[in-house]
Amino acid sequence: MGKRAAGILMPISSLPSDYGIGCFSKSAYEFVDWLKEAGQTYWQILPLGPTSYGDSPYQSFSSFAGNPYFIDLDILCKENLLKKKECESFDWGTSEEYIDYGTMYVSRYALLHKAYARFVKNMPEDFSSFCEAEKDWLEDYTLFMALKDANDGKAWGQWDEKLRVRDAAALDEARKKYAEDIEFYKMLQYLFFKQWRELKAYANENGIEIIGDVPIYVAGDSADVWANPKQFYLDEDLNPIEVAGCPPDGFSADGQLWGNPLFRWDEMKKDNYAWWTKRIKAMSELYDIIRIDHFRGFDSYYAIPAKDKTAKNGKWKQGPGMDLFGAVREQFGDLPIIAEDLGFLTDSVRRMLKESGYPGMKVLQFAFDSDADNEFLPHNYTTSHCVVYTGTHDNDTLLHWAETLNREPLRFARAYLDVESRQDVPAAVVRAAWSSIAELAIAQMQDFLKAGGEGRMNLPSTLGGNWCYRTKAEQYTEKLQRRIRRLNRTYGRK
Repeated sequence: MGKRAAGILMPISSLPSDYGIGCFSKSAYEFVDWLKEAGQTYWQILPLGPTSYGDSPYQSFSSFAGNPYFIDLDILCKENLLKKKECESFDWGTSEEYIDYGTMYVSRYALLHKAYARFVKNMPEDFSSFCEAEKDWLEDYTLFMALKDANDGKAWGQWDEKLRVRDAAALDEARKKYAEDIEFYKMLQYLFFKQWRELKAYANENGIEIIGDVPIYVAGDSADVWANPKQFYLDEDLNPIEVAGCPPDGFSADGQLWGNPLFRWDEMKKDNYAWWTKRIKAMSELYDIIRIDHFRGFDSYYAIPAKDKTAKNGKWKQGPGMDLFGAVREQFGDLPIIAEDLGFLTDSVRRMLKESGYPGMKVLQFAFDSDADNEFLPHNYTTSHCVVYTGTHDNDTLLHWAETLNREPLRFARAYLDVESRQDVPAAVVRAAWSSIAELAIAQMQDFLKAGGEGRMNLPSTLGGNWCYRTKAEQYTEKLQRRIRRLNRTYGRK
């Protein structure tokens, strides 16, 4: 990155909105303006893919598609695809502070079908060129979604045998039978990418760059696995043999059982990792900087028997290492990438990070659970080529974290940060991040808004109640802007 800079982690879904969830609306453009006035350079978001069961952006129906929930309805009204009264007539939940995903699913798709009925009567000139440009993933994804609808939302492993194994004649018949549904899902992707590209262009014009996450794994129930079964570790019946996760750690005594199918790296190597390089290329066009999630999993990954109920019995297996990132560099040069090098790190992981040249991550919420040798403490940073976070989307908010710190970590944090009470810890952690030698410092928006436990985005290894946090327009004050801008000036960040 080459300069001292700062940014804010703020999911699109958490933006203020009249329709139940943050989207590419006027509020998103106002947030860009707010970031600019606050002296920020980076806006980090979470993955933009369509969410599936559990509502996690890290479990998507496609690695390439966009989430229809983020399509701004007001823009569709201006384009005469919807009417304001129609948007206001639907139920969007009862809370301004939480997303009701069940209600969202019912209301959003019903409304978007109304938009489709008008869309097909006057298709935009660039719709067909969009479909042609994105056909490598769009054809499989839209057929996949149409078939899911036809099968009452069931996972593809429960479909008719011929569709499950992608019999060519059965797929051709399905394309004809569900042509209208396929076209509907193509429209959603057209609208998503059109609106996102306009928002990103506005951000870039105002000096704000987008950092976006690329999850290492894909959902088992996804167009990715259904369309490319040989790239994944499946048995003859197309069921996962082993699945992804993490061993027991500070987050969970049972480990984290993610359940994603694992990549068959030996097969991927045969075509020089074509699926992965396509994915990285697509994400480099979607974002300005890519943050690769679970980077250590490319060195060695934790494989858990698919039948197991916890992650305790998993085993470490060898990943592709620099062979993959060498293929990426060979095709695209040095892309701007941040490596999420958290978790159980070995010497080989550290070597891979160094050889890649990517900046790694430091998370200050992990810095106070041992002693002065903790690598996440700012005085132990051996290079400025890293990104320091107050916390990630998997961490608690700073306020609630400080309120619940045990005695010894709290004592150490107070001494290290030179503060008197728990209440002083959150602001001091932000200052520690901004004052560190790390080239880039990032805090969650919740930490600037002083949100408590209600602001936590995700609690790993739990299902339900996550990814729901929303903000209100009145929280984005000029006073807070000035405070963040002053923080930047104090520590030489832009």
